[in-house]
Amino acid sequence: MLRSRLLTALAFTMLLVAAVLYSRSAVTAAILGLIMLIGAWEWSAFLGVALPWRLLYVLVLAGLGVAGSRYTLEPRCFMLTMGVGLAWWVTALLWIVSAPQRVSRAAAALAGALALPPTWIALVRIDALWDHGAQWTLFILALPFAADTGAYFAGRRFGRVHLAPRVSPNKTWEGVIGGMLLALAAAAAGAAWFRVPALPFLSLCLAAAAFSVIGDLTESLLKRHVHLKDSGRLFPGHGGVLDRVDSVTAATPVMALGLIWLGVGQ
Repeated sequence: MLRSRLLTALAFTMLLVAAVLYSRSAVTAAILGLIMLIGAWEWSAFLGVALPWRLLYVLVLAGLGVAGSRYTLEPRCFMLTMGVGLAWWVTALLWIVSAPQRVSRAAAALAGALALPPTWIALVRIDALWDHGAQWTLFILALPFAADTGAYFAGRRFGRVHLAPRVSPNKTWEGVIGGMLLALAAAAAGAAWFRVPALPFLSLCLAAAAFSVIGDLTESLLKRHVHLKDSGRLFPGHGGVLDRVDSVTAATPVMALGLIWLGVGQ
């Protein structure tokens, strides 16, 4: 199981690096769009509806992404969209803490609309319009992956104290700490690579990594409601697309807004 997980992660990482760094912006947008569409399809399973309604939900999310990408061409509109995304993840934290058992179709559908399209919009805009945009896009993707990896291994080795047993019984505070430490290491490498002020950048990355945990827990909450272990079976040892990008959806608006505040983004 561990070997399969590592090999799948390595292959996925190499493909993603090649797609982001060595493709034109339009190609990167299409690849990220495909990932988000698959994620939307997996998310539609949380709604508990028939096939035609699941397809309609995916089309609606795709339309929101395309419309949003045009709406956010103006920096002010982009920041507003990212602000809405950030507000959603704060709300999701309150949901996880106070009422994880209360899940409706409407809530699950709205959650997907507030998670997936803004993530695609942000990554595509950053890749296409920012200085060193491809590198920033890759870093934003890599940071929550680092946090996930650190949490997985630290949780397996040291996990004792449950983080949110009503939502995800296997996640522990020790895993969270391990994830934050590996995210901090990635942030330190990023600060040196991009030559940005270390202290505010590391603080931003830690905040984004913390939000990535909320994204992971939110997907776990929705999967638990419909009695799913994994969102899909696309990646051996990892589950579906959502099982890999749930943390990215929560970290992305934090990073986008934070980088603009640091004067990096446009």
